[in-house]
Amino acid sequence: MIHSLFLVNASGDIFLEKHWKSVVSRSVCDYFFEALERATEPENVPPVIPTPHHYLINVLRHRIYFVAVIQSEVPPLFVIEFLHRVVDTFQDYFGVCTEAAIKDNVVVVYELLEEMLDNGFPLATESNILKELIKPPTILRTVVNTITGSTNVGEQLPTGQLSVVPWRRTGVKYTNNEAYFDVIEEIDAIIDKSGSTITAEIQGVIDACVKLTGMPDLTLSFMNPRLLDDVSFHPCVRFKRWEAERILSFIPPDGNFRLLSYHVSSQNLVAIPVYVKHNISFREGSSQGRFELTLGPKQTMGKAVESVLVSSQLPRGVLNANLNPSQGTYTFDPVTKLLSWDVGKINPQKLPSLKGSMSLQAGASKPDENPTINIQFKIQQLAISGLKVNRLDMYGEKYKPFKGIKYMTKAGKFQVRT
Repeated sequence: MIHSLFLVNASGDIFLEKHWKSVVSRSVCDYFFEALERATEPENVPPVIPTPHHYLINVLRHRIYFVAVIQSEVPPLFVIEFLHRVVDTFQDYFGVCTEAAIKDNVVVVYELLEEMLDNGFPLATESNILKELIKPPTILRTVVNTITGSTNVGEQLPTGQLSVVPWRRTGVKYTNNEAYFDVIEEIDAIIDKSGSTITAEIQGVIDACVKLTGMPDLTLSFMNPRLLDDVSFHPCVRFKRWEAERILSFIPPDGNFRLLSYHVSSQNLVAIPVYVKHNISFREGSSQGRFELTLGPKQTMGKAVESVLVSSQLPRGVLNANLNPSQGTYTFDPVTKLLSWDVGKINPQKLPSLKGSMSLQAGASKPDENPTINIQFKIQQLAISGLKVNRLDMYGEKYKPFKGIKYMTKAGKFQVRT
C-alpha cells in the first residue's frame, strides 16, 4: 500500500517525510520535480507519476504537494482520497493547513499519520475517532506537554472505533442543538467570442456542521433530486434509501463534515450567471490597441454578484495599459503582462466597465490571438443548478434542533474567449 509520504512546498523543498514500511530515499521525488518543471501550471502536474520501481501519487492543496510513494499496483483514487483526508484532518486540527502550521505542530502531525495508516493501510480516518486518540493541540496543552514531557495521545481507545457507526462517538451532549448545511456550487465554463457556451459544468458539495446531542437520525430531502448526477456520499449515508427514494438518510458525524459532492454536466441545466461584452482589438502597423470590457449579471434570480475579480493575460507585445475603470481598481504588471481588475459587487443599474488603450512595442506585428478573460465571482443564497432542500427531519431524539440551510455559487475555471 502506501510506503512513504513526502510534503513538498511551493519552492520545491521537501519539508516533511514519513515512512511506514521501509525508508524510501528522497531521490525518488526527482521524478516528481521533473514533472513539476514540465507542467505549465502548478495544478497541471500529473496525479500519477510512474517511476522504474515506484508510483508517485500526488495532490496539491494549499500550495503544498502531498506525494505518496507506492510500490505495488493500487487504485489511484483510493490513495488520492486518503491524501485529501490527511489534508482535511490537518485543517481540522490546526485551523489551517500551511507549511508553518505543520512545522509548528510536527509532533501531532507524526502522531496523526501513525494512527491514520497502519503498515501502509488506512486505519482511522474519521475526525471524531482521531480526536479521541490524539487530542487537538491548544496553547495550554502544548505548555503542559513541554514541561511534563507527555504527549497528546489519549489514554483510552475511542468509543466509536468498534461501533456500527464509527464516524460518531457516543455520549455527545450539547446545550444548543443545531444543524447547519451549506450547499456550495462551483461553475466551470468556457464562453466563446459571440457569448455562446462551449462547455459548462457544476461541481457541487453539501458541507454540514452538526452539533446534536445523543444519536440523532436525520433525513434530508430535495425539491428536485434528479438534478444530482455522479454523486459521492459520506459513509454515513444509507445508499439503498437514496437509490429507492432519492432521500438522504443518515446518522451524522459530530461536528463538520462533507455530506456529499455531486456533478451537474448537462449543458442545458447549467445557467451562466454573468455575461461579458468585450472589444479587444489590435491594428496592424499601429502601436496602439483598444480595450473595452463590460460585465453584467444574467440568470441570477435577482441575487447580487459579489467579489468579482477579472484577470487577463495580455499578449507579449503589450508594453503598458492605460485604462479607466467605472468601478473598482485595476493593476497591470508590465513584466508578466497580467491585467487584474478588482470589480467588487456588480450593480445591475450601473454596469461596471473597463475601457482604454494599450501601448504596443514599436514595429511589433499584430498579436496572433486575442487574450482570454478569466472571471472569479460569488453569489450568496443561490445554487445555480436550481437545487433546493425541501425539508430536514430528525428522528430518535425528543428535542427540537435549530436548522439552517445556506446556498452559495462561485466561479471555478470561468473563461471568456475574445
